[in-house]
Amino acid sequence: MLLLKNLLFALIVPGTVAVYAPLLIARRLALASCAGSALVFAGTVIAAGAGVYAWCVWDFAVFGRGTPAPIDAPGRLVVRGLYRYARNPMYAGVIAVIAGWAILFQSAALASYGLFVALGFHGFVVFYEEPHLRRKFGRQYEEYIASVGRWLPRWPRR
Repeated sequence: MLLLKNLLFALIVPGTVAVYAPLLIARRLALASCAGSALVFAGTVIAAGAGVYAWCVWDFAVFGRGTPAPIDAPGRLVVRGLYRYARNPMYAGVIAVIAGWAILFQSAALASYGLFVALGFHGFVVFYEEPHLRRKFGRQYEEYIASVGRWLPRWPRR
């Protein structure tokens, strides 16, 4: 059941944000007439973003026993896998997929859409998700945010 809920969420929410909407924006654009290496790079960025998202969903399901959906969130604070390095790798994975589409189509409209989505994610994280996690996990979450960056890894201090 948990697998099905995660799959349905992925198809509906990040599927819409990172696949359906970008392809709708790009529907009249031709694929970039760029060298094979640029196409490989775009495909690599898309695949990496999808892989990051899938890894995070796996950790949410296996360790946290939940889904990315706020109404069925993990019951345990997930601080393993990519969450050891950054607090929001799932959002970063979605942004990477959108960036890959922008590269593939060489589209300023897709790049602007990606920026808009990134700003929306940031607002959601700052104004909803972090306060909610502070209330739910208390000191454990406070310790986590003290040691792990919101978007980028924090390098160890010497």
